[in-house]
Amino acid sequence: MPIYMDLHIVPGVKAKEAAEAHRMDILIEEEHDCKCMTYWIDEARGHVFCLIDAPDKQAVEAMHDKAHGLVPHKIIEVQTSLVESFLGRVHDPVHTAITANGLPLISDPTFRILLLLRIADAPLLIHRMGREKAGELIHGFNQLVRSHLALQGVSEAEHDGNGFIVSFTTAGKALACAMSIQREMGIHDHEITGLQLAMSAGEPVSSDEQFFGDTIRQAERLCFITRNQRLGISAAVSALLGTQELYGDNVNCLLPADEKWLTVLFEVLEQNAFEHSFGQDVFCKKMAMSRSQLYRRVLTLTGFSPNELLREYRLQQAKKALLKQLETISGISFATGFSSPSYFIKCFKTRFGLSPLAFKEAIASLPE
Repeated sequence: MPIYMDLHIVPGVKAKEAAEAHRMDILIEEEHDCKCMTYWIDEARGHVFCLIDAPDKQAVEAMHDKAHGLVPHKIIEVQTSLVESFLGRVHDPVHTAITANGLPLISDPTFRILLLLRIADAPLLIHRMGREKAGELIHGFNQLVRSHLALQGVSEAEHDGNGFIVSFTTAGKALACAMSIQREMGIHDHEITGLQLAMSAGEPVSSDEQFFGDTIRQAERLCFITRNQRLGISAAVSALLGTQELYGDNVNCLLPADEKWLTVLFEVLEQNAFEHSFGQDVFCKKMAMSRSQLYRRVLTLTGFSPNELLREYRLQQAKKALLKQLETISGISFATGFSSPSYFIKCFKTRFGLSPLAFKEAIASLPE
């Protein structure tokens, strides 16, 4: 059966109350063909997350409703391997406190700080450095990251993108790990390696159906706007660290208001960028700003003009599509909003130094 994680928002909830609700679920789980695997509770935020093996979402809702009436605010389907790699477990922890009446008492938040680390895609590195040196760089980067993770006592989390995502319980450890890797990678030319680092924070069940979807997406956006091997840090992580003045020039730390505005900006891009008619006038209208206002704000926060930002976004999405090798170059050019294949090819070669066809051929030559 599928595995689901649900979110209950219960302001003021205590660990003992969550434990009792979990016990009540277990008492009737078989009636609903469910198996309650474990739960997490964050008293400070008033959030409880349950992990349940169930036939469907409706069964999860029905079981909770009958057991104690606390129907989940959101339910998503998850993979146990992802849950374990991000949160460290998929069953009750071995060592837990026990109440006077013998009830296991779990007190374990799911809030995590995620560190995203990656370098340029292999075809680009091969083009820039040659196959042998590119292979050495990729191997060295992987070894470097994993050695630092071992020192911190953490492991990489599974995800669909390239590079690494690492889940930390504390922002301080995540920052120390990121800055150590940043320093050691500093010996390489950032224009060649394309090193990107970003830290974001959040919970596993958010606005979409993806596990830690909002948090990973925020880290991806930070990587998009943070260049020259700098470390992008979200406003939430910065608040946890409380040491912004110590970061130095190697860090791009977002203020809450800027982060909120950038979220809206990227949502507009994600919803409209692939339309051929989406240009600066529509961009201004969607953002409710004049041309001059949009230009200044986008340039200040991203380093791109609005037109450059749109083109870069389309090119990055096109590169992802080329890596999947599911469409023709012509099909990708139209699907990502370019007016013609010839214009797409020109933009791609200017940006990455090789044509889409050469990039695609390089992918095909990579070892499995």
